[in-house]
Amino acid sequence: MLSAVVTPEGDRIRWVELPGAEPARVYLHGLGSTSPAYFAASAVHPLLAGRRSLLIDLLGHGHSDRPEDFSYTLEAHADALAAALEQAGTGAAELIAHSMGGAVAIVLADRHPHLVSRLVLVDANLDPAPPGPPAEGSSGLAGYTEQEFLAGGWAEVRDRVGAHWWSTMRLAGRVALHRSAVHLAAGTTPTMRELLLELKIPRSFLFPAEDGRVPGTEALEAAGVAVVAVPESGHNIMLDNPDGFARAVADALVPAQPKP
Repeated sequence: MLSAVVTPEGDRIRWVELPGAEPARVYLHGLGSTSPAYFAASAVHPLLAGRRSLLIDLLGHGHSDRPEDFSYTLEAHADALAAALEQAGTGAAELIAHSMGGAVAIVLADRHPHLVSRLVLVDANLDPAPPGPPAEGSSGLAGYTEQEFLAGGWAEVRDRVGAHWWSTMRLAGRVALHRSAVHLAAGTTPTMRELLLELKIPRSFLFPAEDGRVPGTEALEAAGVAVVAVPESGHNIMLDNPDGFARAVADALVPAQPKP
């Protein structure tokens, strides 16, 4: 377990690091998750093993610190992550980022472009989701005020999301979890989708084939984003279809061949 101080108050981001060849790969989890639990099998899969790999927990999640005076906006998450990557000496890393982690990765690539060489988004949030009635996902969590969530809304979320997600969600700070959900639902300006379209690095977007078609596929592909369906999977593609996920990520990370 390695760590880096990422705030003036001394809060630390922590990660599990696997040694290997450069450039580094950074695996980034979604809301209420933790990267070692979601990506350990992927990082050592025969199609992906052998590279320096950092399985990072965002501030407020997993093994990282849970400050209650941190804003947990997508921009703040990205800046804290950038501070950790600078101290880890990753250089221009390949990011494999799931769900909310994908949104943070897009913002990171926009704000700190020297830290990202390639972007593999795994069913990531691209658009704002206005708060609504309590439901699963970021918009459901954001449907509570912070006071309501801390006073008991968290228990409703626990019962609603089920044992699997709660097993990692319970590790997140409750303030961190709620604020992260609120800011993920609100999105960024420009939106994550708009930022993604403007990035100049190789980008891929993996999604469950059973979902049908990703909204805005034509614009994504026109901007050079590879949109890739992974069969036999739901939102947690890396857990539902480990081999299919590893193949899709390996394909996305193959360097482009120079034109003759």
